[in-house]
Amino acid sequence: MFKFKPANISLTKNNFWHELIGSPSNFSLESRIFHSISVGIITLNGIYIPYNLFIGLYFGALSGLILEIFFFYQYYNSRFKGKTHSSTLFALLGIIILGLNYFTNSGIHGSTDLIWPAYLLLVFAISPYKQLVIWLIIYLIGFFILHSLEFYYPNLVQHPFVAGKGQFIDRVTAFPIPVVAIFIVIKFIRKSYDREKKVTEEKTIAVEKSNAQILLQKNQLEESNSEKNKLMSIISHDLRSPLTNIQNYLVLLNQLQIDNSERRAIEEALLKSTNNAMEMLSNLLHWSKSQMEGPQVHLIEVNLLAVLANTLAIENTSALKKEITLTNNIPSQLNVIADVDMLQLVMRNLISNAIKFTPQGGSINIDAKILPNECKITVSDNGQGIPEDKKNDIFSIKSKPVYGTANEKGVGLGLVLCKEFIELQGGKIDFESSLSKGSSFFIFIPFKHTSSTTQDS
Repeated sequence: MFKFKPANISLTKNNFWHELIGSPSNFSLESRIFHSISVGIITLNGIYIPYNLFIGLYFGALSGLILEIFFFYQYYNSRFKGKTHSSTLFALLGIIILGLNYFTNSGIHGSTDLIWPAYLLLVFAISPYKQLVIWLIIYLIGFFILHSLEFYYPNLVQHPFVAGKGQFIDRVTAFPIPVVAIFIVIKFIRKSYDREKKVTEEKTIAVEKSNAQILLQKNQLEESNSEKNKLMSIISHDLRSPLTNIQNYLVLLNQLQIDNSERRAIEEALLKSTNNAMEMLSNLLHWSKSQMEGPQVHLIEVNLLAVLANTLAIENTSALKKEITLTNNIPSQLNVIADVDMLQLVMRNLISNAIKFTPQGGSINIDAKILPNECKITVSDNGQGIPEDKKNDIFSIKSKPVYGTANEKGVGLGLVLCKEFIELQGGKIDFESSLSKGSSFFIFIPFKHTSSTTQDS
């Protein structure tokens, strides 16, 4: 339903004109054209009515007064009352007024034929599309009838002006009416076209951007699915190997007579394969859970050393088998804000990787220190390091699994989990590595320390 919002007339010309014709948000294009036409005709008739009276064109003055009243009434109701203008009444009034003016103002030799097509243009501008052809036919027929009547009954036409000066004044004074009408209509049509063109272009650009984003998301999704499928293929292949080894070792232990030394060697190999399989399964289950259930983080304040004590003990056992020295420099009173399970999994993967890629007799250091707004935990080793061509994908599913210094097989999923789980806790992960010199992995998580904790821990 139309709602008129009272205008606050500005001193500027543009705002004053918009107040007269109405804003595009409140009025249709046809209504705003009608308002403009009404303002123009009311202004022109304010000049032509006294002029026609002065030169003796009394019917012209009367017809101008009728038009003045009609347009003022229609304009007021449309602009300020929200009542739609009557295009039918507008068109019929034009036929009547112009027809009578034709016979009282010199017929074909007068100025009515100048105004006739311009008035029809105004009818077209403010009428619904379905009425355009009807008014075109009616006006053509009316035009033909008027000129036919003059041709067969020339005495019906009055000639208030004499040839020469009178006709010159009539034509010159009548010419502004169609010119102003055509100007108003063309101006509105062009402005409306330009506005719609701009809106269409903006929508087109928006659609193109949206399509580009959709295509990008689709490509990213396809790439992600492809990487996950590749990962699952690698995992299924790599997991089959330790399980096959376990099966073969169990067959040997069950079917053959083996002395104690051989049995011990087989049992150690069996334990190694079992541990490798368990590590793969653990990472795979954690990753699959995070992908299916989404992030479920439970952040609490915990003592870092207490939370990692069991993880460090287990990994120290693995390090001793390779004669690797695992040094822990975590302060006993350092508290952090973390998800316990996620933090343990991250540290387990980082230390396990360090053990895999550190040669026998090497060393691994675990440090923790307080920074201004976070705790920095470092796992460093003096192992084989990471090649330059592998560094960009180190935290990605694209990273291919590689063998450790004792032929331990990785699955390429551990660091992916580390990055994901650290970021879910509001932290970040980074690394430094030099080939044949070792690697250092850093994780940064929120912290809270006691009064006795020092900055140089």
